[in-house]
Amino acid sequence: MMDNHPSTFILLGIPGLEAAHVWISIPFCTMYAIAIFGNFIILFIVKREPSLHGTMYYFLCMLAVTDLVLSTSILPKTLSIFWFNSREIDFSACLTQMYFIHSFLVMESGILVAMALDRYVAICNPLRYSTTLTNIVVAKIDLAVVLRGSTIVLPYLLLARQWPYCRTNIIPHTHCEHMAVVKLACADIRINSYYGLFVVFSVTGMDVFFIAVSYTQILRAIFSLSTKDARLKTFGTCSSHLCVILAFYSSAIFSSLMHRFGHNVSLHFHVLISNVYLLVPPMVNPIIYGVRTKQIRDRLLRIFAH
Repeated sequence: MMDNHPSTFILLGIPGLEAAHVWISIPFCTMYAIAIFGNFIILFIVKREPSLHGTMYYFLCMLAVTDLVLSTSILPKTLSIFWFNSREIDFSACLTQMYFIHSFLVMESGILVAMALDRYVAICNPLRYSTTLTNIVVAKIDLAVVLRGSTIVLPYLLLARQWPYCRTNIIPHTHCEHMAVVKLACADIRINSYYGLFVVFSVTGMDVFFIAVSYTQILRAIFSLSTKDARLKTFGTCSSHLCVILAFYSSAIFSSLMHRFGHNVSLHFHVLISNVYLLVPPMVNPIIYGVRTKQIRDRLLRIFAH
């Protein structure tokens, strides 16, 4: 089996835009720096501030860790291609990168569902909040999110590893994206395509459905409040989560539709969209929570004031 695949793959970066790689690296590097700095700040503030040691902020920390892993799984290699023309990647390293990218995307989606559940209980059943979302329940939710992400993507790895690769070892991409890798196999890879669609619909479809149901109930509870101030204040507690959901799922759906139906779109645009989809949510999530969440904003201002 080991003879059926090349020892290394060659990542082209962004095909057709090789001359502009150094210029493209500037926004990419900026987004990565903001993502790293922002998510570490979120983790630091929640750890240091005892008043933030609650369910909502535990989920927020999990989101920050996921974003750090997600952006770090692609950007260092992408920048080494852009800056040093370091295009080779070991076969096992390529499959590892592919696994990390896809499993942490599934985990991020699961965390957004957990956060929607947290907001639902906090707004629709506030008196039962502390007894419903106990530390044990939160730990079980976190474990379920991690297990789902790490197991549902495992067939990607197993299938990609078993195919024979006898055509070329050149991947026209900045990272080892699942379909970009298996398209190089000289075998019938329809099972990969079908399973990929199953993962997209079962994960994204189910998660968006649960979030939509939660927010339907949340909005009903908000509109039943007696005063406008109460409605605005309650809606404010979940507005940051709504912004994060929109940033993640809109980019995910657009990227997925482009991948499936954008056959007339140039390859470099496909690759750019794929990178933006993996870089934008990790960058904007800490900004949204930093700006929209009063407790984090206040603590941040105190740090800078000192």
